[in-house]
Amino acid sequence: MKEKHRSTLIILASLAFGMLALTFASSALFRMFCEKTGHGGTTQVAQTRPSHIENRVITVRFNADTHTELPWDFKPMQREIKVKAGEIGLAFYKGKNLSPHPTVGMATYNVTPHKAGIYFNKVECFCFLEQHLEGGQETTFPVEFFINPDIVKDPTMDDVETITLSYTFFRLKNPG
Repeated sequence: MKEKHRSTLIILASLAFGMLALTFASSALFRMFCEKTGHGGTTQVAQTRPSHIENRVITVRFNADTHTELPWDFKPMQREIKVKAGEIGLAFYKGKNLSPHPTVGMATYNVTPHKAGIYFNKVECFCFLEQHLEGGQETTFPVEFFINPDIVKDPTMDDVETITLSYTFFRLKNPG
């Protein structure tokens, strides 16, 4: 009987440890899931450029927000551009540190409609790295992207004529 209790205790302790480990890993696992599937409008990071361009034209709109703790003025330099599926697009955002002190920000991003995230690919983006701005400094932030030409093969994407690329800059208190 004592041996049976010991086995049960070991099994329960192992389950509790496994659940605790999954709790700590869940954020990273969810982020990986979103990056692979485009869930929640998570865009893709392009490993290669597209090999062909389709005739389908999509309007890409640009949005910019800044968290209240970051004293920056951040906005897109263009309201929208039109690109063909597979064509490389280039857009710019403008940022200015409104404080007299150096600050560091990091941008998060997504696209809407969310189902378009799997097809929206970034080649280069300011959002991949921390951004350091000196007091009063103003700069431009480029983003190079394309919409995967396979979007034309997906019937669930037939209604998508416009994709909005949205960024939110947050202050980094402990930059790396």
